[in-house]
Amino acid sequence: MTDVFHPTTEAEAADLIRTHAEAGRALALFGGNSRSGFGNAVRAEAGLSAAGLSGIVAYNPAEMVITARAGTPVAEIEAALAANGQMMSFEPMDHRPLMGTDGEPTIGGVFAANVSGPRRFVAGAARDSLLGVRFVNGRGEIVRNGGRVMKNVTGLDLVKLLAGSHGTLGFLTEVTFRVLPVPKATETIVVSGLNDAEAAHAMAAAMALSVEVSGAAHLPESVKGRFAGGALPDGEATVLRLEGLPSSVAVRAEKLGAAMAPFGAVGRLDMATSLSLWREIRDVLPYADGTKRPIWRVSVAPSAGHQLVAALRLEAGIDAFYDWQGGLVWMRMEADPEAALVRRYIKALGGGHATLMRASEKTRAATPAFEPQPAPVAVLSARVKEKFDPQAIFNPGKMG
Repeated sequence: MTDVFHPTTEAEAADLIRTHAEAGRALALFGGNSRSGFGNAVRAEAGLSAAGLSGIVAYNPAEMVITARAGTPVAEIEAALAANGQMMSFEPMDHRPLMGTDGEPTIGGVFAANVSGPRRFVAGAARDSLLGVRFVNGRGEIVRNGGRVMKNVTGLDLVKLLAGSHGTLGFLTEVTFRVLPVPKATETIVVSGLNDAEAAHAMAAAMALSVEVSGAAHLPESVKGRFAGGALPDGEATVLRLEGLPSSVAVRAEKLGAAMAPFGAVGRLDMATSLSLWREIRDVLPYADGTKRPIWRVSVAPSAGHQLVAALRLEAGIDAFYDWQGGLVWMRMEADPEAALVRRYIKALGGGHATLMRASEKTRAATPAFEPQPAPVAVLSARVKEKFDPQAIFNPGKMG
């Protein structure tokens, strides 16, 4: 990239984008660049960073709503929330350990990539907490949710469109989102010694109980030792998180532990160890190994995750662990990403999404990072892209 621009006002960003649109010059959009290397390589000579658009605009803890400029560091948001006993319920992942980057994660980047952690399957994704956005479209026009409506896109939910668009539709400048109180107590039930299929059944049984499990993951023996500082019991670990008031968590833990006893040996982790464990699961710590070995993030039905891994183990060298009750599979390939094989098995098991999170530059250039869209969806996506970014200057090539 020959030039990287760091506007400090929304108007400055709009002028830069308008100038590049008129010249037909592509821009790589990013926040702190902590996800550099994620997705297909962007074909742009110049970059536009949101890092200069920083600061909390409004925060009323009583309303549990916060507005911040897109370049505000996630750490600053978390500190402000923690001071008021609140949190982002969707637990955004810190990609730096996995990706080997050293940028500063920004709140705009979190929503642009729809980053969601272990609580996703009960609390929703990042986009489900997002209430409003301000952004600059590909014409250099400033757009705000609920205010100015873009021509010919009346009725489209701008919030939902921008969240997860990876900077291909607009340059986020401000976000408004809901927050929730931090649980007073957290405890984790550990069921030891289950294989992948047995763990899937145990997690399904746990989710069927009225104990409000807020995290359900399975850590095979190959990764288990790299979590919680070695505090987990021997054997594979199926971990189930409970959160809430101390008295409630205590009662629910007893009920959940009793229900899990027929599946295997049951143990419990205290709050400090639980908090550490679930941060490590969130950040995919076992695969933060300093390599470029391919990493897949696969979303499938919870009952299909272990079947996918079992099938792939017969044909490719892989390591894997499971989040979201088995519906989110993190897979590390030993060498080749085997994209065609991975996606063929996903389709055979009822469908899902496979995203190539990490790989060498050579591999990324040859492998579509995102799940190919069905033809009708691709046509609709192209029409939306044309309305938001008619000159196609935003992150060209990022999504395919």
